[in-house]
Amino acid sequence: MVTEQLVRSFTRVALSPDPDLAVAALMIARVEYPKLDARPYIDLLDALGHEAARRVAAARPEVDDAPAHVDPEAYARVTALNDYLFKEQRFVGNDVQYEDPRNSFLNEVLDRRTGIPVTLALVYMEVARRAGVTVEGINLPGHFLVRCRTRPGCHHPGRPEELHDRDLIIDAHHGAFLSEDACRELLRRHAGEEAMWDVHLLGQATKQQILARMLLNLKRVYVRMYSYPQAKDATELLLAVDPSAINELRDRGLLAYHLNDFSGALRDLQTYLQLASKADLDEDDRKEQAQIWEQVKSLRRRVASLN
Repeated sequence: MVTEQLVRSFTRVALSPDPDLAVAALMIARVEYPKLDARPYIDLLDALGHEAARRVAAARPEVDDAPAHVDPEAYARVTALNDYLFKEQRFVGNDVQYEDPRNSFLNEVLDRRTGIPVTLALVYMEVARRAGVTVEGINLPGHFLVRCRTRPGCHHPGRPEELHDRDLIIDAHHGAFLSEDACRELLRRHAGEEAMWDVHLLGQATKQQILARMLLNLKRVYVRMYSYPQAKDATELLLAVDPSAINELRDRGLLAYHLNDFSGALRDLQTYLQLASKADLDEDDRKEQAQIWEQVKSLRRRVASLN
């Protein structure tokens, strides 16, 4: 079980304005590896970033290589970074064992050079930051992406009529650039044909959103494995990132119930019902609330019998 000290430290790092994601991600890994030493992995990211910086600095733009409306200089720099991480270092998505919890732990992703979209994107962002390339996460439903923004209004001397206003979107899971049409297709593939496209889906992900996405993936994997202690730990860290996430409060209560922590389950589920009663609920939510209310009544009787 995660310690109170780890939760406090994670909260401080996760909510800090510092863009560093690696330290918080390595704290998440302590759900599975309580004695993990983060320093070697920070050192490895530093080394990758140092070498990536050298490759990026040596990149020379070729006007004819860059896609239309993309700044050739930015394209050359990001291509050099992509070649280094995906071709030389061989970071790649783990499609064969996608549900392996190791895909959500930064130490394992760095050791094994494989993971899922959000953790590979995190490696990409951390190496890019160290290499002097400004990138940001995109919290697209179903598949996390990375973006390098071009310089607004930039013109190339050789083609002064061309405005370079198109961003570069990178899929770190497949090691490829994506067009907006490809992003639309990704959304349909993961969210269904009925999913409505909105350009805001390509908005910048905050530090808290990135860490929450990692933790949600991890929690779901552990629940499917019936690894309830680890799933509850992931939920504790999720609530540290977003204390207002009442569904996580509900899930922590349900996981406590599975772990025979009836007092903890009662406390969380009662609080959840109080907070949910103030929210606008659809019919399915009201049915779920009714089920949880029955569970709370049962828990009250059980806890009373233990006193």
